[in-house]
Amino acid sequence: MVIAKAWVLKKHFDGFPKTSDFDLKEIELPNLKDGGEQKLLLASVFLSVDPYMRPYSRRDMKEGDIMIGTQVARIVESKNPAFAVGAFVMADRGWRTHFISDGKDLQLLPSNWPESLPKSLALGTVGMPGLTAYFGLLEVCKMKPGETVLVNAAAGAVGSVVGQLAKIGGCKVVGCAGSDEKVAYLKKLGFDEAFNYKTVKSLDEALRKASPDGYDCFFDNVGGEFASVAINQMKKYGRIAVCGAISQYNDSVPQKGPYVQIPMIFKELQMEGFIVSRWNNRREEGVKALLKWVMEGKVKYHEQVTEGFENMPMAFIGMLEGENTGKAVVKV
Repeated sequence: MVIAKAWVLKKHFDGFPKTSDFDLKEIELPNLKDGGEQKLLLASVFLSVDPYMRPYSRRDMKEGDIMIGTQVARIVESKNPAFAVGAFVMADRGWRTHFISDGKDLQLLPSNWPESLPKSLALGTVGMPGLTAYFGLLEVCKMKPGETVLVNAAAGAVGSVVGQLAKIGGCKVVGCAGSDEKVAYLKKLGFDEAFNYKTVKSLDEALRKASPDGYDCFFDNVGGEFASVAINQMKKYGRIAVCGAISQYNDSVPQKGPYVQIPMIFKELQMEGFIVSRWNNRREEGVKALLKWVMEGKVKYHEQVTEGFENMPMAFIGMLEGENTGKAVVKV
């Protein structure tokens, strides 16, 4: 018999999440039986903390539910011949240390995953954030060589991959982040221009200086004021991929935004919101491409690893406060 630990949502977030909004519970898991549906016992190895958890918790969860999220897990016990003991899988089972599965909701890590590569990358650069960058750029922005791509929250899990994929695609890339250290990281990744949006006198001027003739593609992870300023610097027929709105997730009172219609009409812009699950049927294609680029050194990665399952809430709150460079993960 295994006792699993799980973090539950004790209280819906009001403004910024607090550690008191979470509760750590213990769950007794039944033993696996021959011939039953429950054929696999798994232990979480790495767990993901992501911005989407903040708005989705309000939309999809009740108080007392286990916090949503994905993990890389190892198979501890198996009565399913398709899954060997010791194999690593991706699962979407929330903030818990152990769980039982029939295997239908699991995805094995690619068979060519090199030993030298952290398995946690399946939650970041070679996982959902990387796929978000991949499909957002190719299918929503439809970037072309020679174009100029703007990305905000550029040192985060999605933004850092967006910039590197845009460079692979032959584009000029402008990124912004919230600290000088993060800006230095963007330069190291090969961004053509990068600036700290917290220290520039004028966001409008900083964007204009980085690309005087404007932007063809804008990959927006932030929303709010940044997006309002950036939309006015799009080139004619520019494309905007609306991926996230992290500047607004923790607002108790909704922001009153400016109105996008005039720049959209005059510049004939396309603006499209998207969720990466739209391309679930092409997941294998994206993972294969990202893994290849990482192995070739064309896509670099950085992970913010928090040790200890007991620190899940702090890792989540820290990520929302922008403490992470690259992908934030928790090692059990």
